[in-house]
Amino acid sequence: MRTQRILVIDDDETLRDTVAVMMEQEGFQVHQAGNGAEGLDWALKHKPDLALVDLRLPGLPGVEICKRLRTAQVRTAIIILSAVGDEVDKVLLLEIGADDYVVKPFGRRELLARIRAVLRRTTPETPQRLSFSDTEVDLERRVVTRAGATVRMTPSEYNLLVYFLQNPDRPLTRDVILNEVWGYDSSPNTRTVDAHVVKLRQKFERDSESPRHFVTVHGVGYRFLP
Repeated sequence: MRTQRILVIDDDETLRDTVAVMMEQEGFQVHQAGNGAEGLDWALKHKPDLALVDLRLPGLPGVEICKRLRTAQVRTAIIILSAVGDEVDKVLLLEIGADDYVVKPFGRRELLARIRAVLRRTTPETPQRLSFSDTEVDLERRVVTRAGATVRMTPSEYNLLVYFLQNPDRPLTRDVILNEVWGYDSSPNTRTVDAHVVKLRQKFERDSESPRHFVTVHGVGYRFLP
């Protein structure tokens, strides 16, 4: 699965670095630009999945970057970053092609939520089939096959399998997995994650005692290796 690319255009180097580290920890590939002209040039050449653009950039402001990207038919999703006190015309931002805006200072969870929401709306339709080794998952029919034979799975096992496949090669904590697969309001605890990983290993590993796909990351949780 392709790693999504995020461009951060802001003249505040500390903020850029902070956001870049945050995004990379979430599995995104990040490029930074310290001014509008540099950021626009990179976006036109590389067409990232999403750009975080400061509203008040020196030289070339965020609104102008937004206009030029849309004029060039670049479909990169755009989130405008504005400071407290900025007069933000929300309607204007949407009319010129911005997808959302976030007011500084912002929290990690808020920014991540906004980014993921925008990417869900703007990313082209995801593939209907995922696969690894001799296993294939038909997302539309919710059918899993291994070496051509259907594998019987509970809804929770299936949801966990799909979550792993959609987040390859990322260290995932038990809490993150629990919240993403079972939800914040559910009653299971992190032992539920361990039990379900054991089930996946039994069903999809050649040797469940020496897993190659659903591996333990000691002190963290798990990592799925296709």
